[in-house]
Amino acid sequence: MKVLAILYDGGKAAQEEPRLLGTVENKLGIKEWLESQGHEYIVSSSKEGPDSDLQKHIVDAEVLITTPFHPGYVTRELIEKAKNLKICITAGVGSDHVDLNAAVEHRIQVLEVSGSNVTSVAEHVVMSILLLVRNFVPAHEMIERGDWTVSDVARNAFDVEGKVIGTIGAGRIGYRVLQRLKPFDPKELIYYDYAPLPAAAAESVGARRVEDLKDFVSQCDIVTVNCPLHEGTKGLVNAELLKHFKKGAWLVNTARGAICDKDAVAAALASSQLRGYAGDVWNVQPAPKDHVWRTMKNPLGGGNGMVPHYSGTTLDAQSRYANGTKSILENYLNNKPQEPQNVMVGIGKYETKAYGQR
Repeated sequence: MKVLAILYDGGKAAQEEPRLLGTVENKLGIKEWLESQGHEYIVSSSKEGPDSDLQKHIVDAEVLITTPFHPGYVTRELIEKAKNLKICITAGVGSDHVDLNAAVEHRIQVLEVSGSNVTSVAEHVVMSILLLVRNFVPAHEMIERGDWTVSDVARNAFDVEGKVIGTIGAGRIGYRVLQRLKPFDPKELIYYDYAPLPAAAAESVGARRVEDLKDFVSQCDIVTVNCPLHEGTKGLVNAELLKHFKKGAWLVNTARGAICDKDAVAAALASSQLRGYAGDVWNVQPAPKDHVWRTMKNPLGGGNGMVPHYSGTTLDAQSRYANGTKSILENYLNNKPQEPQNVMVGIGKYETKAYGQR
């Protein structure tokens, strides 16, 4: 069979570090295994436009592998061209780059290694909260410039202790964020989710559920977004909702860029409605060079903690999602029946989430 993988270019770094498995150069570590069994394995970063490798090879590929870090956007139009496609695998967490409705209609199964990078992302959330609240980036930039004016950075630096911290979404990542924030002794941990946490889980982190989103954000000093992107969450954090935030709150988004309205966030930061915004997800990836989130700042010249999408692709996470991808392929190649829609399947210390059925 033909397997197509759309990954990101690793360049010199991938040549020097073979554990960068999610790159074009290192091919998820499965090239020799697949080709030894007679399968064709095409790996590329080319995903944009009619002449891209994604467009060219999708027409006869049986398996497509993508990642959230350099997403190959699998639209309905693309799916209709993919006459042989049976399975889409997300090497990582989040399959919003695939038109799931079209995949189900065409009996294409979409699976992801959904437990593979939850710890990695949760750690990144905590780091982002700290760098915003402590005003770390302007302080570091000051040192790089050769300056030393403590008051310029200390005037916008605070403690996490004693703050109300809330997560939009309390699933695998959101809950782990709450666990890691509890030792900081916040004033309160709260969460907004369509479903309550199990009583024992909520008690273990001391988290309170708030059912109304506007009420939720109005109580928070720090808000972190940890929910999936779908029709109900796209543009969830918009200009109207931002009006209900505490003035000077911090916002961290490591879920999906499109959950937050980019222009509304930039305007809120410029007006001091938000004191800071951090994350690693963008509404388009790679982000255009003129994307407003690259350079936006608060009136004091800080408040920007944006980085490329890498929170879930640490070397540890890459090992997990590469192994998970191989496990999915092994199951498929051995003709084992795939799990039905939305069933979570354990694979070692992580899981595979399945959408739809072949």
